[in-house]
Amino acid sequence: MQTMTLLNQTKIPVLGFGTYKITDPTLAKESVTEAICRGYRHVDTAAFYENEVAVGQAIRDTIAEGGLARKDLFVTSKVWKTENTYDKVMASFEKTMENLGLDYLDLYLVHWPASDAFDPDWKETNRQVWRAMIDIYRSGQVKAIGVSNFLVRHLETILEMEVLPMVDQIEINPGFLQRETVDFCQKQGIIVEAWSPLGRGRIFDDPTLLSLANKYDKTVAQIALRWEHQHDIVVLPKTVTENMQIFDFELSYDDMETLDGMDPVGASGHSPDQA
Repeated sequence: MQTMTLLNQTKIPVLGFGTYKITDPTLAKESVTEAICRGYRHVDTAAFYENEVAVGQAIRDTIAEGGLARKDLFVTSKVWKTENTYDKVMASFEKTMENLGLDYLDLYLVHWPASDAFDPDWKETNRQVWRAMIDIYRSGQVKAIGVSNFLVRHLETILEMEVLPMVDQIEINPGFLQRETVDFCQKQGIIVEAWSPLGRGRIFDDPTLLSLANKYDKTVAQIALRWEHQHDIVVLPKTVTENMQIFDFELSYDDMETLDGMDPVGASGHSPDQA
């Protein structure tokens, strides 16, 4: 598995398994187990997903069976936007660690920024939440910290604090690159991760993507993930089939430009600037 390097030199696998909406405990456990068996070494969950217990069990069982050591896996979780004070972040983190049953996390993220759409003191709220994240990081219980769904103006509220976010996980799919945020993060050395990199399946009938899939003898999913990978973005699809086969080909400059210029076909419409 290829990796990228975070600001603190921690290595993050470029392909991860997303677990959003896999709330059934049996299915969550089986899905994570299958993903690891197929070669995934990066698993992404969150308190909001309500599956941390099952995800942690799958990881612990895999380790107990002797196939992998804990250090071979990269595990991410997130604190939800309702826990937007210092004390609530700390309590939520302890609950996450209890749910997962792990000694440490590789990456812990602020799942959603405070915004003036719902918080008149949103800048200070973001700073207070990030202060808690820094203290968690300094405790040694997480290897890296970051944010999710932060746009440039949200990031700017915390960039002058003593520890920068190492990751920003945002929605990215063909036609929805969020170039301003991606460019800003990459200039700061912040790794960008893509949630919903396959546009919740709505990209699969798109003529442009179907044409490129035929040209490269790949699936539409592989074309989309490869496009994101060539933009130096970590991808987090929720499926395990075929996704490993994105490292044996390269999209041409012209085809990258075509995908960059597409109209959005799979964007969710969710925005951190909405209440």
